[in-house]
Amino acid sequence: MDVRYSDYSLEQLREEIGKFKEKAQKAEQLGNISEVAIYERKLQVAMAYMLNPEDFKAADIHQLNGDPGHKFKINYINGVFAWGHRVNLLDKTYENEEAIPISLLGDKVE
Repeated sequence: MDVRYSDYSLEQLREEIGKFKEKAQKAEQLGNISEVAIYERKLQVAMAYMLNPEDFKAADIHQLNGDPGHKFKINYINGVFAWGHRVNLLDKTYENEEAIPISLLGDKVE
């Protein structure tokens, strides 16, 4: 039976995040870099479900957690994903639109 993160309680989400952190650490110790990336991505998605999507608005620009060289301009929010464009340090906006979990969005840039 498939259970979706949207059905999880905060406590269940915290447990899931803990499991992903543990698995990522084990994979890192074993040198499985691609496996580390998979668990980190799963962790970010689970963390997104602990946030309120209504706190994020179209046209807002946020710092990107884990990527100090880029900001993210939101086009729209769909569930716990922000769709938009990366913006580099020179304020150049990338062409490709992408979706990222809202947990990757840091502080709002004024």
